[in-house]
Amino acid sequence: MRREPVDSEAIRSIGYDLGRQVLEVEFHGGAVYRYFDVPDGVYVELMQAASLGEAFAHRVRNAGFDYLQVRPPRT
Repeated sequence: MRREPVDSEAIRSIGYDLGRQVLEVEFHGGAVYRYFDVPDGVYVELMQAASLGEAFAHRVRNAGFDYLQVRPPRT
């Protein structure tokens, strides 16, 4: 999945597959996560948020979406 770089202290890039409703998030520490069944409205809200980290915490991480860690953080 292609991810776009974002301006955030915690998040390096974000990608979204509309057809599969999969959100992919890469953190500055190197970890990459895929979140499943994420409505496109959540993706749009995330990309328009003043604080990407806060929006991600409230709208994705704490929202109960199933997820998979694709890549662990760098050590």
